[in-house]
Amino acid sequence: MAAAQRPGKDQWNHMIAGGMAGSAAVLFLHPFDVIKTRLQVQDGASSSGTQYRNALHAGRTLLAQEGWRSFYKGLTPALIGSGVSWAAYFYIYEAIKAWHCSWQGRERLSPGWNMASAAQAGATVCLLTNPVWLIKTRLQLQRLPLAAAGGAAAAAASGALNAAGSAAAAAAAGAGGRHVLYYNGFLDALVRIGREEGLRGYYKGLGPSLLLQTTHGAIQFAVYDELKYFSSRTGRSPDEADRQPGSVELSLFAAASKLTASVSTYPSQVIRSRLQQRMDDGRTLVYRSAREAVRLTWQREGFGGFYKGLGPALLRVMPQSAVTLVAYEHILRFLDAASERRREEAAQAAVAAEA
Repeated sequence: MAAAQRPGKDQWNHMIAGGMAGSAAVLFLHPFDVIKTRLQVQDGASSSGTQYRNALHAGRTLLAQEGWRSFYKGLTPALIGSGVSWAAYFYIYEAIKAWHCSWQGRERLSPGWNMASAAQAGATVCLLTNPVWLIKTRLQLQRLPLAAAGGAAAAAASGALNAAGSAAAAAAAGAGGRHVLYYNGFLDALVRIGREEGLRGYYKGLGPSLLLQTTHGAIQFAVYDELKYFSSRTGRSPDEADRQPGSVELSLFAAASKLTASVSTYPSQVIRSRLQQRMDDGRTLVYRSAREAVRLTWQREGFGGFYKGLGPALLRVMPQSAVTLVAYEHILRFLDAASERRREEAAQAAVAAEA
């Protein structure tokens, strides 16, 4: 970071600020995430649903066939996952940086150690949140047609599912062209994945998730910290304190760091989405491992297959990162100021008590 590491007792401020900022950004940009996920898994091996030509066609088709609510499929796990991820990430990241600074006897880490700290934090958060992101992916990929567009079969399937009659629901879903029971929400997916696939089911795609979390976070926060540090020391004399970058600067730094990290690590996102999707959805191709997913994607789709959905992904993550990090910085400054006031009041009370 641009300044000396904050004391350990303030690490909770990072957690609170990160959780609040991460959840707020998701609400505005979730539709881009749905479109991105739909494009990522489109490999021509599923017999269910329309094949999207591009992001714009995907958006139009979603609206026409599934309604505006389809753009917010998976919102609950997205909010939970984003809030928990950002809160845990900032807390762990700052704690690890403070620890490295302590044993090295330094006030500020080098870019290499910043990257190592971010990678350690990313791996820890990935193990905590992989089940949540898997459920988000599954919910986003469910294609529930509008009653008008899907006809009587779709309506019968929806009614049977809502009534929770497993045999009748399966028959109705089959009549609508699908042979699987839809998840009725976050909790239903959480329970059914555990019951149907066991503990391992929650951790499908963990390999590419670990690669994504460690490298993506390491690149993003190393770039972000260096840009912020450079800005805080630009245009000041040697005896002046580091200045606080403004909201516009922080937004630009966040967007630039996110762009760099996203383009560098995007193939791992595609592989993760393909591994996490349901394999009982009329598919003719089943991915059994990350290595097999990489091999088949390269053989069938070439280099471009690893970057499907990149456009809507960038439209989501760049502004989301800017909103999240700017909100995080401002919330953190407010919390740090409040903590400092409490310490000063406690010190004054102690002096008064001694007097």
